[in-house]
Amino acid sequence: MTESKQVITLITGADKGIGFETAKELDQKGQHILVGARDQQRGEKAVEKLEAAGVQATFIQLDVTNKAQIAAAAEKIKADYGYLSILINNAGIAMGQHQPASEMSTETMRQEFDVNFFGLVDVTQAMIPLLKAGQPAKIINVSSNMGSLGLATDPNSRFYNVSSLGYQASKASVDFATILLSKELITEGITVNSVNPGWTATNFGGRSSESIKPAGMQDVAMGAAQIVKMASLPLADPQTGTFTENEGTLPW
Repeated sequence: MTESKQVITLITGADKGIGFETAKELDQKGQHILVGARDQQRGEKAVEKLEAAGVQATFIQLDVTNKAQIAAAAEKIKADYGYLSILINNAGIAMGQHQPASEMSTETMRQEFDVNFFGLVDVTQAMIPLLKAGQPAKIINVSSNMGSLGLATDPNSRFYNVSSLGYQASKASVDFATILLSKELITEGITVNSVNPGWTATNFGGRSSESIKPAGMQDVAMGAAQIVKMASLPLADPQTGTFTENEGTLPW
């Protein structure tokens, strides 16, 4: 695939928050955006808002916990475009409310893993044939600094005393998927990288959009910045198997 070929970018969970902002900004880079969303009404409304802003976008029904929907999305992309250039695994949830690890229910953890890890893997596996057809191509996994084992075990880190077992473990698992897939897919012309968006003013984790933004919480454009940067690099850029944020490289 050459750089002159249209860049087709699928973003999961793109109907709001960082995913929506990423869609808006990547359109400015000339990419055609596939807005993956679980809720059809919200997804179509997001596309309407994007199109009103001049963004070239298409809604893709995509609940990352629904294998039939994932397969249907892959078939639709194959039929409509024949390939995929960039997959941004952005969909995620946080439910634990920072309960102690000794008290958090495994049911809560399973829900977080179903979306954050198993959903990400299912979507990625389904889209790999399309990414191979579009190579060189990219997979960008939206992870979290809360999933960094290095930060969690560093007494000098602000994450040392954080406890959110389901969310943190699911994001650490995302990073392991990034590592293994990056090594496997490099020979196929597909790079795989993890990105930490950072603490961002969205509705993520149940935060109210009416809440006052506390000190240190960034706006949504800053939250999307590193994702947009990685997705804007040339498709043939060799960088793979990394974990980065706006400030630079993070420890696994």
